[in-house]
Amino acid sequence: MKRRHFLKHSSAGLLTILGVQQVIAQKKYVPKLAFSTLGCPEWSFEKILESAVQNGYQGIELRGIQKDMDLTVSPLFNSPSNIQNTLKLCKKAGISIVDLGSSTNLHWADATKRKSNLDEAKRFIDLAATLNCPYIRVFPNDFPKEQSREQTLQAMIENLVSLGEYAKNTSVKVLLETHGQLVYVADILHVIQTANHPQVGLIWDFYNMWSVTKESPSEVYAQLAPYIKHVHLKDAITENGKEKYVLFGEGAAPVQEVLQLLKKGNYQGYYSFEWEKRWHPEIQEPEIAIPHFSKAIIKKLKDA
Repeated sequence: MKRRHFLKHSSAGLLTILGVQQVIAQKKYVPKLAFSTLGCPEWSFEKILESAVQNGYQGIELRGIQKDMDLTVSPLFNSPSNIQNTLKLCKKAGISIVDLGSSTNLHWADATKRKSNLDEAKRFIDLAATLNCPYIRVFPNDFPKEQSREQTLQAMIENLVSLGEYAKNTSVKVLLETHGQLVYVADILHVIQTANHPQVGLIWDFYNMWSVTKESPSEVYAQLAPYIKHVHLKDAITENGKEKYVLFGEGAAPVQEVLQLLKKGNYQGYYSFEWEKRWHPEIQEPEIAIPHFSKAIIKKLKDA
């Protein structure tokens, strides 16, 4: 090949590569936002969807609807026709149901308690599959005094695998939330890595961990990142020796560090706002907290 011809084609190729790299570098990080219905326990489903649309959310995470904490018996989902009507409402609004929050605890070794909890989770898996919802949430959750620590960890692992197997012929994944007493990264890794099931993943609630362990989010994320499918976000302060939830970004939690980690890691799941109004009625109303979160997180991610 003549030198002039070689340089011409080499330069064109280099410009093409540089152009692609520039496009990649300039590609905007677009986060997906959701909020948990834990934050609006009095709202109707229609109002939940309306608020999601008005405040720039793309998804909702269902953790009870009004008085019904077991979604499988809610009038929205308790028959095929009601499910179809609910899905039509979501489609019309352009809002996805991204996670179903069960109350399942995986820590029980007792056969009766184990079966009761697993049966609930299985109902949630069935409902999620019908709704084309990708995830259900389960709790690890505690270390009961009547069981040894080793028994409890083994129960968590076995129960998680059991649910993964139940979900294996669906598109639903079972997500273990960092919650309760399973909040140290070493324990979480032991459970999730030993379970080692393709239908199993993690919900990273960094605040549940950090508020207890004070482990660095950077060190935690580096180890948990391969398993994180969904994220819960909240913020709080300590007032008179007690924890008090505050509007996102106005508390003491290392929120900005966590968002920087997720953005740098190109996290593609939902950033889900978990405003625990159902359990803490004294905190700000959802009409204030939910619009605030969507604005605050966009700004913080832009600065991350």
